Order: sequence, then structure tokens, then C-alpha cells
Amino acid sequence: MSLTAIERAKRIKVLLFDVDGVLTNGQIWIFPAPSGVAGAMVEAKGFHAHDGASISMARLGGLKCGIITKRSSETVALRARDLKLEFVYQGQAHKMKAVREIMAQEKISLEEIAYVGDDTIDLPVMRVCGLAIAVKNARAAVKAAAHVVTEHAGGDGAGRDAVEFILAAQGTLEWVNEEYISEKSEAAAKADIGRGGM
Repeated sequence: MSLTAIERAKRIKVLLFDVDGVLTNGQIWIFPAPSGVAGAMVEAKGFHAHDGASISMARLGGLKCGIITKRSSETVALRARDLKLEFVYQGQAHKMKAVREIMAQEKISLEEIAYVGDDTIDLPVMRVCGLAIAVKNARAAVKAAAHVVTEHAGGDGAGRDAVEFILAAQGTLEWVNEEYISEKSEAAAKADIGRGGM
């Protein structure tokens, strides 16, 4: 008998995200670098504050979070540092390699990993992980492989949807929400995101 999405979510210890189209809306802005070097460029992406807050909430709920993306971008590296992500893998053409490294490092099984994706490159992980989550704007094949589809699109709070689904299934969402806003919570202050490079 196959497990429900809620039953799968109860077992999750690590939550992994694709970046473009999941933590962003998929648009990539490329500008010429001011250095004057031919071919040099600056890449920009937009991230949603709700997703950022959800990383802190996930951490309070006992989850570890990370990203696995095919592209390599200093913009993504900066955001990952800002969010204090536990796992950051860029330049990953075959994402299961990163997943296997995380499994070995954390001594966990595939059943304890959730993955949020939107495109074909995410399918190898989504087909085998414990909880496969597709964002609202995912390709049809990705939605078909998912146990859950988020209410919001990538770059518009889909990451928050994923975190809240898992925490709700684990029975910690209400506590995490209250802990996150408690002035007495040292854990909440430590779990919070970075300072945007300030």
C-alpha cells in the first residue's frame, strides 16, 4: 500500500530545493559587468521573503535545508549564505550525486529527504525521494511525479508552502509559528536568516 503525502512528510529530516523556477520565478537577469572585460556579466535573480522566513521556520522545526542547482551563480551563493543553508550544491548536472553525499553526511535514507522541483532535471531525485514536491508552475511531467503540488508558484512563496506542509504533517507548525515570533526564544533569533550582506 502506498503512503499518503502526509505520511511521507512525517518522516522528513532534510528539505532540498532547486533554485531557478522554485526559489525564483525562473527569470534570469544578465547584465554586462562594469569592469569593461569583454564577456563579463552580472547575474541577478529575485527571491521571495516568505521563502526566506520559511528556512528559519524549518530549522526551528528540526529540519535541515539546502539547494541543488545546475547553474552556478554568485547570486545564489550570496542568498544561500544569507539563509545559512546547511547544504549548497551548484553546478550539478546530475542532482542525485549531491543527494547521495547528503545522505552519507547526515546518515539518512531517501525516505527522509524531501525535494522541491519544477523541471525535467529534477525528476531523478523526485522519483526516488521520500516526498516529492512540485511547484505550481512546474512542467506537467514534474507535477505527475510529485506527491504534493504547492499552492504558490516558484518565486512567489512555493518554498514556504513546502515547509509548512511538512511541519504541519509533523505536528510542529503551530509551535514553530509561535516560537518564531517569541521575544523569549533564543533559538528563533539564532535560526533567523542573515543580514543581506550588511
